[in-house]
Amino acid sequence: MGALLGSGFLLVVIIAAVMIFLHFVPLGLWISAMAANVSVGIFTLVGMRLRRVPPAKIVMPLIKANKAGLNVSVNQLEAHYLAGGNVDRVIDALIAAHRASIPLPFERSAAIDLAGRDVLEAVQMSVNPKVIETPIVSAVAKNGIELKIKARVTVRANIDRLVGGAGEPTIIARVGEGIVTTVGSSEKHTDVLESPDGISKTVLGKGLDAGTAFEILSIDIADVDVGRNIGAELLTDQAEADKRIAQARAEERRAMAVAKEQEMKAYTQEMEAKVVEAQAEVPHAMAAALRAGKLGVMDYYNLNNIKADTDMRQSIGNAGAAAKPPTPPVVK
Repeated sequence: MGALLGSGFLLVVIIAAVMIFLHFVPLGLWISAMAANVSVGIFTLVGMRLRRVPPAKIVMPLIKANKAGLNVSVNQLEAHYLAGGNVDRVIDALIAAHRASIPLPFERSAAIDLAGRDVLEAVQMSVNPKVIETPIVSAVAKNGIELKIKARVTVRANIDRLVGGAGEPTIIARVGEGIVTTVGSSEKHTDVLESPDGISKTVLGKGLDAGTAFEILSIDIADVDVGRNIGAELLTDQAEADKRIAQARAEERRAMAVAKEQEMKAYTQEMEAKVVEAQAEVPHAMAAALRAGKLGVMDYYNLNNIKADTDMRQSIGNAGAAAKPPTPPVVK
């Protein structure tokens, strides 16, 4: 019984040892590499395990590169993987570039991949140019008419400028700026409608692909629509603003006139009150003069006669002015 238990324990130990060995020594990948005539040592695969590099992510792209006739080493692929790159995509890009006779060394391809760009897509775009469609760009000619323009930009990837070069948003922004500048320098919007290819020639001649990861092949105007009359709207808004300013100034002058009128009314009322007050003092003064002997009785009657005569003349004059017909207006 003890011998049977010892044999079972030994079998478990042997199985565990074989599993650990196969984990650190990927015999299947080693055999595949040998069958593909790729020189990968068994200890190299064990070292990948110890460095926590999946051997399959290195060996399979290496076999692919060897079959395509590329000169790539295990150390290059492993270093690129440890740097956070996509080894399989880099090898696919190198194969595509090799087939298209595009000079692309491994170091540049790895740098493009580590820069966050899709190196395989860049190689494909070098072979097959890409069409970028801009959003609708609004531009206003000198006569104030708005034009809404949509353009299609055909670009080809410039592999030499992929690292550090600007992307598609920069191309779109520069093309939009060129469209606005070209339309804005046109005297009439009809000039643009008659020859929209003038926009393409002008924009293309500005060298908009400088400093970008692309080479602009052509700029085609896809659509041109007439928008609003911006000039007329601006003039209308300006006239409305001027009218409001004039109304505000007139209201200010009216308020000042009303205030001045109220001030004059208050002053007139004050003067009338002083006159009434002075008139109320006249009888007292005359009485005092009579008592003091400075004013005789006949003098008093003469003053009353003069006042009555003055009041009569004033009433006659007011009646004549009221009976006189109004003067007709003079027609010029």
